[in-house]
Amino acid sequence: MPPGSSEFAYEHDLRDYLARNLQILEPSLRLYNDEGITGVEFPVGGRYIDILAVDVTGGYVVIELKVSKGYDRVVGQLLRYLSWIKKHHAEPGQRVRGIIIAKQISEDLRLACSELPSVSLFEYELSVSVRQVALDHGDA
Repeated sequence: MPPGSSEFAYEHDLRDYLARNLQILEPSLRLYNDEGITGVEFPVGGRYIDILAVDVTGGYVVIELKVSKGYDRVVGQLLRYLSWIKKHHAEPGQRVRGIIIAKQISEDLRLACSELPSVSLFEYELSVSVRQVALDHGDA
């Protein structure tokens, strides 16, 4: 991450952090894992979902990441992934929903998703704090 930056430099850094810390989105959310296949870069018909997770009810949660601004065109990408999971991976009646995470959610994206009850939006914010550690230099 560049000094003083407020966003992840690379999407894979954001992806890896969130995959290890899904509880910051929902307390019971866990990374999909079945027979050694994890939900990180989960393959869907020649493309890859950033993160596939499972919620407390056993439903799938497709997480799409954007390191900077999330624009409304990401909705088509997310809906394609949701439909693929419903058609090829989920059991009949199993819930499939989506989450879009970006540094900033555009008004167009907010408007587009207002008609999609199965899609949630999140903005991330980075925070780092530093504290000096006291040293015992002895009687030198």
